[in-house]
Amino acid sequence: MNLPAVISSLIFIVSLALIFSEKINRAIVAITGGVIMVGIGKILHFYSEEVALEAVDFNTLGLLLGMMILVAMLEPTGFFEYLAVIAARTSKGKPVRLFVLLGSITTLLSMFLDNVTTVVLIAPVTILISEILGVSAIPYLVAEAILSNTGGVATLVGDPPNVLIGSAAGLSFNDFLIHSLPIVVFTWAGALVLLLYLFKKELSKRPRNVKAVMKLNPAETLNQPGTARRILVVLGAAIVLFFAHDLLGISPSFVALESAAFALLWIRPSFPDVLKRIEWSVLIFFAALFVMVGGLESAGVFASVVGLLERAVHIPPVLFGVSLIWIVALLSAVVDNVPITIALIPVIQGLGENGMDIAPLWWALAFGAGFGGNGTIIGSTANIIVTTLSEKTRTPITATLWNKRGLPVMLLTCIIASIMYVILYSTF
Repeated sequence: MNLPAVISSLIFIVSLALIFSEKINRAIVAITGGVIMVGIGKILHFYSEEVALEAVDFNTLGLLLGMMILVAMLEPTGFFEYLAVIAARTSKGKPVRLFVLLGSITTLLSMFLDNVTTVVLIAPVTILISEILGVSAIPYLVAEAILSNTGGVATLVGDPPNVLIGSAAGLSFNDFLIHSLPIVVFTWAGALVLLLYLFKKELSKRPRNVKAVMKLNPAETLNQPGTARRILVVLGAAIVLFFAHDLLGISPSFVALESAAFALLWIRPSFPDVLKRIEWSVLIFFAALFVMVGGLESAGVFASVVGLLERAVHIPPVLFGVSLIWIVALLSAVVDNVPITIALIPVIQGLGENGMDIAPLWWALAFGAGFGGNGTIIGSTANIIVTTLSEKTRTPITATLWNKRGLPVMLLTCIIASIMYVILYSTF
């Protein structure tokens, strides 16, 4: 590789290492890395502010922002607490039933809202219910993160890597339902069964205070029922438009932003409060990563990687796809799956420009990033969030504990996904 390629690679690797360390806010690390990348690029004449701006995927950012606005308006209504309390009452305090119900609710929400937002809202209520019952919150929190990561792979908007892949590959909401959802159904079921087995000891303990849970009133948690209903109507309309956006000739980001704008006009919430609830650091992190990856591309790093991968053209395409699932999964377990996805998208695009059929590779990337993120505590943002929240309980989640639960689930889901990928390869 030439000097620009070497230096830009070092900038990216150091930035990933700092993100991995969790010692500095990852948005700050990404911004710093992006600024250094542009600065070095101008000095060595391989990158500029104009090219960096073109590298930012505003379709991805728009989709995320629109959905964040809708969630920011729905959060204060108590809707998520309402669902959690209903699950607790329906379980009648039985740990296994509560485990399945909370995991299922989190999964369904994660298919239409991003999984990070879902666990942010569901996990605190889970901790409260666990404390009332007098049981450990660990099984429920770990399951919510893992099942939300797994279920989120099913839809375009369910998982940040999917948003990135969908925008880069031009995949629609329906494409994910056709190609990803069937595989996710089997992997999710496998993950749930395995989690029940891994946590059988914790779930076998009898709760001390079932009566207190049965006295919880779901209606009391829903403090703005009228607002909640209106936002759910808008969300429902947005989902319908996601199904039809290809036919209408509009992008998913336009659907999300249009829905958010309509909800703001209809409900008229306190706009400063809505802005406070939006995860700006996530959007900034994504934008800065795009800038860094744009620098890698301009420096010729991805062209070199594509050249190396082209030597593997003799490998059967289906085996190449399966290999990609496992490579991405292992990388995503070591580093957050978002930067891995952003870094690999140009590589796959480069393979396509050199004549390879890359349609199946997009799905391999999605499965590897989504399921691989379950492997470690830092594999996905949802994992980090539930781990942080668990520190408020008497039994915090440790990296060792997560590895004993998350790594087996990662391996099982990747095995199931690989088998189904081979079976369904001709349909991709």
